[in-house]
Amino acid sequence: MSRKNSSSSINLFLFPDNGGAIATRAIVSGSTGLSSSELSSMIHNSVALRPLSFNYVDLPSNFRQWGTFKFSVFCFFFLLFMLFLSPSLNPLRAQQTTGSPQPARIAPEETRMTAPSLPALSEKPFSITRNQVTIDGRVIPYTATAGELTILKPDERPGASMFFVAYTRDDIKDKSTRPITFCFNGGPGSSTVWLHLGGLGPKKVALTDEGYPIKVPLDVIDSEDSLLDVTDLVFVDAVSTGYSRPLPGEDRSQFHGVEEDANAFAEFIRIFLTRFDRWLSPKFLIGESYGTTRAAVLSGVLQNRTYGIYLNGIVLLSSVLDFATLSFTPGNNLAYIIFLPHYTATAWYHRMLPAEFGNRPLEEVLQQARKFALEEYSVALLKGNTLLEEEVEAMARKIASFTGLSTSFIKNSNLRIRHDRFVKELLREKRLTVGRLDSRFTGRDADAAGETYEFDPSSALIMGPFSAALNNYVGTVLKYKKEVPYAIYGNVYPWNFNFQPSQPGVPSGRAVSRGSRDGALYVAEVLRRAMAENLGLKIFCCNGYYDGATPFFGTEYTFSQFMLDGSFKDRIRMGYYEAGHMMYIHKASLKKLKADLASFIRWSF
Repeated sequence: MSRKNSSSSINLFLFPDNGGAIATRAIVSGSTGLSSSELSSMIHNSVALRPLSFNYVDLPSNFRQWGTFKFSVFCFFFLLFMLFLSPSLNPLRAQQTTGSPQPARIAPEETRMTAPSLPALSEKPFSITRNQVTIDGRVIPYTATAGELTILKPDERPGASMFFVAYTRDDIKDKSTRPITFCFNGGPGSSTVWLHLGGLGPKKVALTDEGYPIKVPLDVIDSEDSLLDVTDLVFVDAVSTGYSRPLPGEDRSQFHGVEEDANAFAEFIRIFLTRFDRWLSPKFLIGESYGTTRAAVLSGVLQNRTYGIYLNGIVLLSSVLDFATLSFTPGNNLAYIIFLPHYTATAWYHRMLPAEFGNRPLEEVLQQARKFALEEYSVALLKGNTLLEEEVEAMARKIASFTGLSTSFIKNSNLRIRHDRFVKELLREKRLTVGRLDSRFTGRDADAAGETYEFDPSSALIMGPFSAALNNYVGTVLKYKKEVPYAIYGNVYPWNFNFQPSQPGVPSGRAVSRGSRDGALYVAEVLRRAMAENLGLKIFCCNGYYDGATPFFGTEYTFSQFMLDGSFKDRIRMGYYEAGHMMYIHKASLKKLKADLASFIRWSF
């Protein structure tokens, strides 16, 4: 009975051969189908391993044998694994590793993940303050946000940080009904300190009614003519000006050019609209001087297939869209024609015109100057050396009557008066020069004999007061401080003026462009195209009569050549001010400018 029980119990045998396996199955099953003598012979002819029966097993001895066997099996498979890995012992493996190198398996371009790994950015936190300003007798509460946004390059990697100060009205809840206006000065290389503290924002530099600083240094005061009652305002500094800088390791030249600069501003605007949830707000630009050039290019960049940002209106303050109007290069007669009405305005202000003009209202005199420039002066310049002597004499007398210059000086200049000579010549007998940005202001050089002035008195007059006021205001009122200098004018040169947008409708391979004409930058065509595509886009041009940097007659000429069928005339407005390039420093002009801009913004959406 005991033997029967033991034969039917679970017995573990480890046999490496087939015979042992048969025996194992037989014993475990309890029925071998073999005689005892046959089974005994099979077991003894196998590797001598003892049965492991939990009923009558010698545990210490069998466990030692079991451990030894496991170690042997481990060694066997380990050697087998090493044999497979070794090129010298495995011929197939050796053939694979010593043959020609196999290319790495790369996923197809359209399916491979190629998104760049962007480095973590640590933007300086925004500084947020709250204040209020009284405009037209109404208290306007607002939030000021000063900070920097990191803009992305075309490859979507961080490239630069752009400093801004945004003013948003607090008592407007629905942002979709509240316009937002992005403001910037020009240069290229100027910060936006002038527009920021000139009166359009809620604070301005304290100046006299004519625009002279009350004292030096100056603080800011509330601006009762701010645009904040009509639109939220964002004042932005171009890369390398103000606090805006390329990121460490980035080549600054990738932001210093007509197209490069416009791309940077377009990216800033996109990020701002996203960060502050302003995509549904009516959108405006205010650009001054080269800022008008930037605004024109921006109108095209923003509307492209990447951004799809359509503007409601653009304000061109002291505009230049055609640089041929400013270029006194040999062979270009256009600039001499464009500047003559400005010379007339300047001479009128300084009482250098003859009585027939000096005693009449300025706008009436300027209308006569425009007519003379277009109908007589332009013809004389086009005739060149074919003019008869008596014609030269007659023309010199007429030019003198409109400019206050002597006929001898005019004839010695071949009837062509460069602006840098005019600012020195007009008041030479008084040993004074007149300003370029604003010809109302005068300066005094070391002597009165030079061909041109030593400095622009209108620029020098406001540089110090605006710089001190800005640095104090941003640091102490807006609570935003940095160790780097706030660059009133930044080093952005060399500036890439090469701008060649593709001309629509030209067959492939024959692309031409009106981006540059005879070396002169021309961006009016970009703006025309933007207005053609965006039927809601409207333009307002602000012109200072005493602006010698971007003369008002140049703006009039540019837009007279703009959409020659005249179909855009009802979408373009002009404003005129008895001040200079920065007409807002003149109190009466600032009030008129505010009324004009408020009317334009309301008209545009």
